[in-house]
Amino acid sequence: MTLEARGIVAAPFLPMHPDQTIDEAGLARYLAWIARQRPTAIAMNMDASEGPSLDRDEQLEVLAIARRAIGRACPLVCGLIAGSTRDAVRWGRELRAAGADALAVFPPFPAFLGKPVPGEMIERYHRAIADGVGLPMFAFQFPVAWGPDFPPDTLARLAAIPEIIGLKEASFDTTRTVETIDAARRLPRKLGILTGSDTFIYEAMVMGCDGALIGFAGTATAELCEMHAAVARRDYERANAIWTRLGPLARHCWRAPIRDYRPRMKEVLKLQGLFEHATVREPQLPVDDAERAAIARLVREAGLTANAQLSAVGD
Repeated sequence: MTLEARGIVAAPFLPMHPDQTIDEAGLARYLAWIARQRPTAIAMNMDASEGPSLDRDEQLEVLAIARRAIGRACPLVCGLIAGSTRDAVRWGRELRAAGADALAVFPPFPAFLGKPVPGEMIERYHRAIADGVGLPMFAFQFPVAWGPDFPPDTLARLAAIPEIIGLKEASFDTTRTVETIDAARRLPRKLGILTGSDTFIYEAMVMGCDGALIGFAGTATAELCEMHAAVARRDYERANAIWTRLGPLARHCWRAPIRDYRPRMKEVLKLQGLFEHATVREPQLPVDDAERAAIARLVREAGLTANAQLSAVGD
């Protein structure tokens, strides 16, 4: 399937039973619901879907469920989480065989911790995966506090790898986002810049991002697709109206400490009737009652509760 680094790539969440096992039937219904809203692609085994907390058998299970639920409605991207180049190539081949159409390459920690990360190290890691797996790839610029950064020279190195079609720019920093967009415009070929900063999705699109590879699209998928289309046709009034309604919920769920966005968003999805439980895998903790009440209020104000009843998921 052809995949362009533009539009809304939804990074859904992962429904779990109270014993922290994967809710397979719930996941299939949920992903079918997202696919019907026509995102550019769906990305699983990302941080939103608890990829780092899943063992590899579980990641393959999630990928298989996603492949069946999505069918050919849109491409299926899979997060590639590995600690070494050798392991990343081997694991990437397994993910391709399991049905992944593209990869979102996570930085290999702890090798990529600390600033600056040598551009040669970043290039060699991504090139080895590209050569060894052969799928379209998204590189991943993490939050500023964690690293790594992709300055202009490093971005140029990545653009020289044909399999890399885009960058998930998740710095959560507006200045870094603008600098990355500007650097991408000077590259010899198009490299799509997709925001991964859930707190300012609309603003990032207006700045010049080509779209979003984003966890928040695991709930308001259709609305974000409409918002992106409105920005593309320069109907900023319509796009701003959508984000004015949705933005407070996104900013609440991704506020500090950012690690709590998963339990917050699972509460949102439970209120929508999309998840039966808001279970997260330990050591992550659930939200408390005060936070649960604040989320419920924001979901009502965003107009999402009535838009995604469980009955609609099984249509």
